Amino acid sequence: MSANQALIAYTLRLADNALILAQRMVELVAAEPELEEELANANFALDFIGQARMFYTYAGELEGQGRSEDDFAFMRDEREFGNLLLLEQPNGHFGDALVRQFLFEAFYLHLLEALMRCSDQRLCEIAARAIKEVKYHFRHSSHWLVRLGDGTELSHNRAQTSLDDAWRYTGEMFTADEIDTAMQENFDGPDLASIHELWRRDIATVVVEATLQLPDDQWMASGGKQGRHSEHLGFLLAEMQYLQRSFPGATW
Repeated sequence: MSANQALIAYTLRLADNALILAQRMVELVAAEPELEEELANANFALDFIGQARMFYTYAGELEGQGRSEDDFAFMRDEREFGNLLLLEQPNGHFGDALVRQFLFEAFYLHLLEALMRCSDQRLCEIAARAIKEVKYHFRHSSHWLVRLGDGTELSHNRAQTSLDDAWRYTGEMFTADEIDTAMQENFDGPDLASIHELWRRDIATVVVEATLQLPDDQWMASGGKQGRHSEHLGFLLAEMQYLQRSFPGATW
C-alpha cells in the first residue's frame, strides 16, 4: 500500500466514523428526555455531518476520480465502510446512546489532537476545526454520565449496564492495522498506544465521579475498520442511502 492509498483509506475511516455516528444521533431526534437535550443532540449530529463532509471531500481530492462526498456517503456498500463497530450499534435507551458517544468522543478528542500535529496539512486543518466541537461534545456527555451514574438507583444501574455492554467495542479503537501504521510512519500520524493511555485516564476520571465501575478487560470485537461489520450497519445504510440509490444523481 502506497502512502497516498493509506492516506485516502485513513481519511475515509475518519469520515465514516463521523457519518455513522451522526446517523445514529439523527434517529434520536424527538426521542430525548428533555427539550434542551433534544436541541443539543440535533446540533451535535450536524457537527459530525459537517466533519464527515470535510473528510469525504478531501478523500475525493486525494483519490482524483471525481467522487464527491455524496458518492462516498450514499453509493458505497457496507464492506466499503471503515467505521468503528461501536458507532453502528443501535441506540437502545438514552443511557446506551450516551455511553457510546462518551466512549468514542474521549478517543476522538485525543485522535484529533494527534492529527493536528501530523505532517499532512489538510488533515491538520480539518482536525483543528473539528476539535473545537468535540471538546464541547465530550464535556456534555461526561456531565450526563455523572448525572445518570450518581442519580437514582435505576439510572445508576442502567448506566453501568450500558457501560459494560459497550466496553467490548472499545478495543478496536486502539488496535493498529496496516493503514494506521502507514499513517504513523509516513505522516507522523496518531500513536494509538499513547492515545489509549490518555483515553483510559479520562474515562476513569469521569466514571469514578459518576460512582460507576470500569468494566474488566474482556474479549474485544473488531473488524469494522476493515469493512467487517455487524448486522446493524446494513439496516442503517439501507435507510440512509434509500433515496440516492432509488434516484441516482437526483438534485433538489
